[in-house]
Amino acid sequence: MNPATATAAAPLEIVMAEPRGFCAGVDRAIDIVERALAKYGAPVYVRHEIVHNRHVVQSLKAKGAVFVAELDEVPAGAVTIFSAHGVARSVVDEAGRRELHVIDATCPLVTRVHLGGQRYVRQGREVVLIGHAGHPEVVGTMGQIPGRVHLVETVEDVARMEVGDPEQLAFVTQTTLAVDDTRDIIAALQARFPAIVGPGTRDICYATQNRQEAVRLLAAETDLVLVVGSPNSSNSNRLRELAAEAGRPAYLIDDAEGLDPAWLDGRRSVGITAGASAPEHLVQGVVEALGRIRPTRLRRLAGAVEDLHFRLPSELIDVETAGHMN
Repeated sequence: MNPATATAAAPLEIVMAEPRGFCAGVDRAIDIVERALAKYGAPVYVRHEIVHNRHVVQSLKAKGAVFVAELDEVPAGAVTIFSAHGVARSVVDEAGRRELHVIDATCPLVTRVHLGGQRYVRQGREVVLIGHAGHPEVVGTMGQIPGRVHLVETVEDVARMEVGDPEQLAFVTQTTLAVDDTRDIIAALQARFPAIVGPGTRDICYATQNRQEAVRLLAAETDLVLVVGSPNSSNSNRLRELAAEAGRPAYLIDDAEGLDPAWLDGRRSVGITAGASAPEHLVQGVVEALGRIRPTRLRRLAGAVEDLHFRLPSELIDVETAGHMN
């Protein structure tokens, strides 16, 4: 029997990352939409995608959520939900002028970054935001911090910065960047501006860090890594990149339909993880699809235990739903 035939005949080991999938902020945001639908009835309007996952958005649309790009698409007085990524102050003000019934699903960790940036401005500091230009969280954060905000994505951006007073600077970070993603940029800021202050790692999302550490372990123990998540999910794309940087073939797939059986040729093991906005049922769908291609055996990696839950808005706490898609 040649090696390729032997590999095909052997059971495929599926190694599951822990933790993976929904984080507390995503769980809360989806719960808010479902509870709002249960309490107020359809339609409820959601500004931008509640989270970056196609399946989540489609499921909520089917239940009566209407996703809009901007508030001028929302009828006056309608129930309106802000996404988990947060919004600029100008959006909040516009909602107030139009007397919309706003329910804020901004992740509390994002809100903490907003408050930190505002506090630095009150101290008379210019704020540096480490993040990706155009990402909804970054757009919202820059719009929540008054005054001048310097957006930096790379170490090279730090070298090009022009500031008013090098002695009065502070930095905050996009929550979905992990410690490793920001370390070099923070070091460059501190080298160029020794007086700069910042939150250390406090603003880094625990879920981002945990999932990135888990995917590194996954890549070290498998021949191939599959990341379940939508193409517009920043954290899902980063998980795929990290697996590839570790020397493993890695693919980002929305669901089982994105699976190519050819990827398994010559592979004895495959690792599976999921971005923070990907429902677990999609992960299980991939596991089942793999089982239809080859005999499989399942193993779970040990990882960080996540038991954090964020409080719901008070108007929705006692609302019952049928349960969401995780």
